[in-house]
Amino acid sequence: ALMAATAACTDRAVAPYPTSPPPLLEDSALGPDDLFEVRVFGEKDLTNDYQIAADGSIDFPLIGSIRAQGKTPEELANLIEARLADGFLKTPQVNVFVKEWRSKKVSVFGQVRQPGTFPYTENIDIVQAITHAGGFTAMAKKNSVRVTRKGEKRTFFVAVDDIGEGKSPNFLLRPADVIFVDERTF
Repeated sequence: ALMAATAACTDRAVAPYPTSPPPLLEDSALGPDDLFEVRVFGEKDLTNDYQIAADGSIDFPLIGSIRAQGKTPEELANLIEARLADGFLKTPQVNVFVKEWRSKKVSVFGQVRQPGTFPYTENIDIVQAITHAGGFTAMAKKNSVRVTRKGEKRTFFVAVDDIGEGKSPNFLLRPADVIFVDERTF
């Protein structure tokens, strides 16, 4: 029992934050500006990239305007299949693959060269987000970067410098995460 408790403490020290891809759950609903590919098996003319308009719709060949906003990729694929099966194709097989979650964002503030809000992409990690923000400034406190997770109302402290040196696992982000890089003190 003592050995298990020691191992648990060691695991926590090595991985103080989630390191596997987070499930999207409620965050998987499509929104305005999201970019995705619709593939219709055996129908090259119907396979294409689409971007959700400001009104939440896309225009799809043969079936016209479809409300995509608020639907998961799977729900949208099922809707397109049903509409295509209604007089256009015998047994359509449709898949939807999100290319960019433009309606979902991550924000990076503090001691980075270009603070701001950036589109969330599947499996984006903290190193990639800081790179989008132009990298650290000379005054950045690199081993105590705060990540505030909106949905969980939690804050994680991430040792980004250690990640770069292979000493710590990378930290995967979720939509709406806010990263803040504090200024170091001398």
